[in-house]
Amino acid sequence: MLSFFIMLCSFSTIEKSKVEHFVASFSRAVSMLPGGVKVRSGDQARHSLPDIAYEQGEVAVIFQELLEAVDELGLEDDLTVQTLRDGLILMLANKALFELGVAEISEDAFPLLDKIADIIAKGDCPVEIRGHTDNIPIQTERFPSNWELSTARAVNVLRYFVKTHDISPERLSAAGFGEFRPVVPNENDRLRAKNRRVEIIFRLSRDNRMGEGDEKEEAF
Repeated sequence: MLSFFIMLCSFSTIEKSKVEHFVASFSRAVSMLPGGVKVRSGDQARHSLPDIAYEQGEVAVIFQELLEAVDELGLEDDLTVQTLRDGLILMLANKALFELGVAEISEDAFPLLDKIADIIAKGDCPVEIRGHTDNIPIQTERFPSNWELSTARAVNVLRYFVKTHDISPERLSAAGFGEFRPVVPNENDRLRAKNRRVEIIFRLSRDNRMGEGDEKEEAF
């Protein structure tokens, strides 16, 4: 334990993320602070950057800025940040962006999308935008099925980033998955609301990926 505190003192000129990385590694080695390093402020626990963030400085910055945006906008119930093997994923409840059954972005969502766009613009990693719906069928002239609705929503978010914030379209992609990738069973209104979402995925560049696949490791 004495060695632990001596090492911390020697980190006075080292960047914070490296200090946190050491603390996380040390805690795992001696079984301190099970579940990872957390900083508690008031009644809310704040998780530190996950291991993937220590390996990629850009991802560490993105992760921290996404968490700060969630806190600042008071959208803890509508936004979730998760780590992937090869990046990060921001899950946005559709109610934060769209009215039910439409693809036009709500004006109330502009401040949120502006913050996300600023984060995207600071880096250079590829970003995927994915639309999802619940399993309630939609059949209108514009949206014959949930495929069209989810795709239109994803594309509209992409267009907002490109047109409003001049983000290179070469970095962005959009896709719709309809009701076919639920995160929870569509058993009631509360659960269906969780499946109606837009995912914004920040991918590590191909050369820097630590692994393949979309396995989710931790949620915040």
